[in-house]
Amino acid sequence: MPSALITGVTGQDGSYLAELLLAKGYDVHGVVRPGDGVPARPWSAAPRLRFLEGDLLDQTALDDAVAAASPDEVYHLAADSVVQSSWDQPVRSSDVTALGAARVLEAVRRHAPAARFFNASSSEIFGAARESPQRETTPVAPRTPYGVAKAFGHFLTRSYREGLGLFAVSGVLYNHESPRRGPGFVTRKVTRAVAAISRGSQRELRLGDLDARRDWGFAGDYVDAMWRMLQADAPDDFVVGTGETHTVRELCELAFDAVGLDYRDHVVSDPAFRRPAETAVMVADASRARERLGWTPTVTFEQLVRRMVDADLRELDEARGRGSTA
Repeated sequence: MPSALITGVTGQDGSYLAELLLAKGYDVHGVVRPGDGVPARPWSAAPRLRFLEGDLLDQTALDDAVAAASPDEVYHLAADSVVQSSWDQPVRSSDVTALGAARVLEAVRRHAPAARFFNASSSEIFGAARESPQRETTPVAPRTPYGVAKAFGHFLTRSYREGLGLFAVSGVLYNHESPRRGPGFVTRKVTRAVAAISRGSQRELRLGDLDARRDWGFAGDYVDAMWRMLQADAPDDFVVGTGETHTVRELCELAFDAVGLDYRDHVVSDPAFRRPAETAVMVADASRARERLGWTPTVTFEQLVRRMVDADLRELDEARGRGSTA
């Protein structure tokens, strides 16, 4: 029975990945920060799931977690993943996201050198890209502290592969969303606001550039790509995305339409929410993943937005129901 270790198991991607691996018969070890406790999710009580304490800032704790798990596969997903917060705290973002990847790689090298290692890279590494769509050969040119930190982890993973012989790969992940997305991301900010506005508890939604375009996919599809990368005959890096872009305006239009509202009556474009350095139009050329891994996205943008709106409506209604019976 194969075993896997996941950093970032309590996040969006980590939870979907844990579910996927458990369904495939893996023993799964999830790294959680000391004091965070076990997440209250249906999969978290699975008999083949064990939680280990670890912190991306603590090399010894990561060494102990990898040694205890003795994994066949390691998925490094943990990071300070909100781009805007990397501008607010660039030093911490670099320590957690860049050096955190180095610490996990070192723990694997020391305690599980035969394990296959996946690093969650990001389309933010291509920030000032001069070509579109972007592919594995597109020059790396990040424009945000988060993108710079992810570029460090991306290149370091390659170095451990080429210099030390580890089966180490990076997935360059484009924006991927779900009902489990954190509230700091624009998709979830929109769908939560739609739920609140439709129920009368909020009046408007303030956003930055409504014409900003993103390649948005479903997180469940992207963790499937991660798993496929570690099943390949040889290690390599892969771009993972849908190959389609949509604007924030389209996101708003679809989300508000799902509850019978016109986004123009509620959405305000506020310069205060614009990024200090906006990236170029980011769209993935995932040809390598399609051809070598047999991977394709299964959820459309329209389906994704509807799923997120429906989930936020249920969450809001359930919270109101609990409040009325308290």
